[in-house]
Amino acid sequence: MTVDYSDLRKSIAALTEGETDAVALMATVACEVHHADDRFHWTGFYRVTAPELLKIGPYQGGHGCLVIPFARGVCGACARTGEAQIVADVDAFPGHIACASSTRSELVLPVRDGAGRLLGVFDLDSDFPNAFTQGDADALQAILDDAFGNAV
Repeated sequence: MTVDYSDLRKSIAALTEGETDAVALMATVACEVHHADDRFHWTGFYRVTAPELLKIGPYQGGHGCLVIPFARGVCGACARTGEAQIVADVDAFPGHIACASSTRSELVLPVRDGAGRLLGVFDLDSDFPNAFTQGDADALQAILDDAFGNAV
C-alpha cells in the first residue's frame, strides 16, 4: 500500500476542521497517517514541554521514548534546527536514540502553530531501510502545516 497524500490531506482536513487543541490534532493526525501506508511502523508526536525538551505525545505503534532532549537523536535534531530530518539508515546517524530495535529509517518533521511557534516534532519510523523520500517529507509537512495552523 502506498499513501495517496492528496486523499490523506483531504481526510485529515475534514476530520480536524475547526479543532484548535494541539493534542486532539496530534492524536487524529498520528492515527490517520499511521494507517495510510505500510512503511509507517511507528507514527507519533514529541511535544515541546520545557526549553530544549521533548516528551512523547499521541502516537500509533509500539512504545516510544518518553523524553528526548533537543541535543539528542533525530527528533532532537529536527527540534533544534527546525528542519526535516530524512534518515535512510538510523545506524549511520550519530547519536540516534533506539526507541525500537527494529527501526531502520526515520523521518522527523517540525510541527508549528500558525504563529510559527514550535509545538513539537512528528516522527515516523520504518522497519525498512531508506523508506522515506523528500516527497514524503514535503507532503506530510503540508498536512502538518494545514492541521496545526490554528492550534493553541
